[in-house]
Amino acid sequence: MKYYSSNIFLYPVTETSIFCIHSLLLVCIKVIQDIRDMLDKEDWSKKPMVEEAMAKYCANKELPPREKKVCYYIDPIKRDVAQPFSTGMPVDKVCKRINQKNAEVCGVKFPIKSAAMPKEDIAKLRVKALKKILADRGVECKNCVEKSEYVNRVIETAHLDGEL
Repeated sequence: MKYYSSNIFLYPVTETSIFCIHSLLLVCIKVIQDIRDMLDKEDWSKKPMVEEAMAKYCANKELPPREKKVCYYIDPIKRDVAQPFSTGMPVDKVCKRINQKNAEVCGVKFPIKSAAMPKEDIAKLRVKALKKILADRGVECKNCVEKSEYVNRVIETAHLDGEL
């Protein structure tokens, strides 16, 4: 673990926080880009218009669950999101700014699509990712102890990947 100091305080920087900062926050980027696409270019600099577009986008009942979750996280900090948005900041930078205000945005990720992955690539995934794939499919892996058992279970249930 690395430590960065600022005067007296030491801030630990863990592997997960670095990963989250460097990951693309794809769901957040998609949401912010969709909101930006709803607005005319001249309305980007108007904070009330941006906030109204966010509210309209998030009120859509047909949003997928991950986008709804990001909307849930950005709704209380609408003003803080509208500020960098209105200055013309790129979408990925806006999402990094949102992540500073509410770190839970980083936890929202698109599911791993493993149906088209070859067996070698599935075997390279971590056990945590394999468990997540199985959970997304609604499948349990009882008595799975080793990684190879999880890999085999993911391969066996590959036909369930597109049904959810």
